Amino acid sequence: MDRAQLLAHCLAKPGAWQDEPWEGDVVAKVGDKVFAFFGAPGGTAVGVKCGPDRDTADEWLNRYPGAATASAYIGRYGWNSLSFDGDIPDDELLAAVDDSYDAILAKLPKRLRPVTPP
Repeated sequence: MDRAQLLAHCLAKPGAWQDEPWEGDVVAKVGDKVFAFFGAPGGTAVGVKCGPDRDTADEWLNRYPGAATASAYIGRYGWNSLSFDGDIPDDELLAAVDDSYDAILAKLPKRLRPVTPP
């Protein structure tokens, strides 16, 4: 999986949109919250929420040493950087993005959640 495919998967989520809060650093947001950090072009990892806390997120580090690392600054809140250069299977990367989106969406105030038809 490459960066463009993973970003496209993120942006296909209801209410998802691309932002560049820091010059050159791309993120995917829902409402006003980030659910995936892509960083500068050429990067080979995506930052996603991998659990409610560091202990849960550490499961990724144990499963994929070297391909999964705790995110700088926000790692203590369950965020990891996951490599998309082939060490982690594509289906697991997509599931991690989906889980991150769901976790962030659940914490958004209802007024900021995307409206989905019944």
